[in-house]
Amino acid sequence: MVEKIITLENVSLVDFLGPDNQNIRQLAAAFPGSKIISRGNEIKIQGQTPVIARINEILSSLIEHYHQFGQITDKTVAQYLSSSDEEQEERQIAMTSPADVIVFGAKGGVIKAKTPNQQRLVDAVMKNDLVFALGPAGTGKTYISVALAVRALKNKEVKKIIISRPVVEAGESLGFLPGDMKEKVDPYLRPIYDALEDMIPAEKLKFYQENKIIEIAPLAYMRGRTLNNAFVLLDEAQNTTPSQLKMFLTRMGPMAKVMVNGDRSQIDLPTKQKSGLMQALDILKDVRGIGFVEMTADDVVRHRLVKEIVVAYDRHDANEQRDQANRPVREARPYRSNTTPAPDPARHPDARPEDDGMTNLPVNREQQL
Repeated sequence: MVEKIITLENVSLVDFLGPDNQNIRQLAAAFPGSKIISRGNEIKIQGQTPVIARINEILSSLIEHYHQFGQITDKTVAQYLSSSDEEQEERQIAMTSPADVIVFGAKGGVIKAKTPNQQRLVDAVMKNDLVFALGPAGTGKTYISVALAVRALKNKEVKKIIISRPVVEAGESLGFLPGDMKEKVDPYLRPIYDALEDMIPAEKLKFYQENKIIEIAPLAYMRGRTLNNAFVLLDEAQNTTPSQLKMFLTRMGPMAKVMVNGDRSQIDLPTKQKSGLMQALDILKDVRGIGFVEMTADDVVRHRLVKEIVVAYDRHDANEQRDQANRPVREARPYRSNTTPAPDPARHPDARPEDDGMTNLPVNREQQL
């Protein structure tokens, strides 16, 4: 008998093996002359060479199916057991054929670019190791970026996903929020969790986070690290300071993909604090190998009113800038000191301040007495 061991990587065993290993037992029942044993994340196959080759093909197809859809059911196993080699190949092509599909969602839905600029963002990430994506709220910057990260992980192009955001207060104070530091920070990272939950089943996402395959953390936690063999996303980068963004960009390892997302119109930094994103765009604009994608109101994919809101605010900001540029400049008033003026050499030495404006005549001291 020949033996082969298959190691399951980046797989939730509960979702893949099924309750009480029912999927593996179903597969073993179809090949009574062989043995299929599951121990931890390893599956051991024993049997004749042709049979092992067939079992290995089915398991490989099931693993690919799992990475696409996040779960294996007894019906899935039955379909692959009953299909021929040609049918399995056709099924694999059908799962991966849509060229514009980024990734399949947790419930089997298709996630892909919906606007030309979103497609430009996808293409830019394919061509460059560092990409800046800018645009107003609702243009899908975060969602598309997370989808690209999940695809890279599923295709084993990277070993982990690291997503970060600067924690900047926008009118509220972190100190007044209940809970420990993690509970205070999690609301700032909620949009990231929402996107991941759309694309990865809950149990698998929990597995990824517990094993540090997916990390979501505030920007301050990136200091001192080298981010290698990872898809790294910095969201809300307009709220970074110049030193913070420089620190983040210099964490980039030799086998990393990095995305930096931001919105020029939603800077929550103190008034006199310069945005690190705005500075970086100016400094890095001529560096080869960096992609820049600008989203507009036409890329908004939320409620139809969001697009109108973005356009209205852009128009308001443009009018304010024009009014400020056309506002006449006031002439400077002469400086008037509040201190006692220096003695006027033309005044009589015995003149009093209250006599200003009167003719300086000699005073007879005897008359004063």
